[in-house]
Amino acid sequence: MPRRPSSRRKPTRDALLRTTGGPQVQVYLTPEQERTLDARLARIEGHLAAVRRMLAEHQDCNSLLVQLAAVKSALNQAILMLLESHMEACIIACAMDAESRSALEGLKEAMAIVLRKT
Repeated sequence: MPRRPSSRRKPTRDALLRTTGGPQVQVYLTPEQERTLDARLARIEGHLAAVRRMLAEHQDCNSLLVQLAAVKSALNQAILMLLESHMEACIIACAMDAESRSALEGLKEAMAIVLRKT
């Protein structure tokens, strides 16, 4: 039976290594990107808590649906932000020629369109 490839990624040129008191860890977000994503997730968490309160208060379905759609949109934006960071740090760094970079930029744009429509 063939061996499965290791799930551990090799560091790319743009990967960052951080030590937080324990072993060194490979990360793909800059500290600023990590703070931005964490703040976005905290807002989503607060918004979702408000929706749960609305549900407990038996507010109308239309209001709940509007708020849940807003949460979904905010989550899609967080996903897009993380995917773009991953592509920039991991994938684009591996693409050496201009044609590959152009194709990856097209993929980023397509993902943004798809996530906005879901």
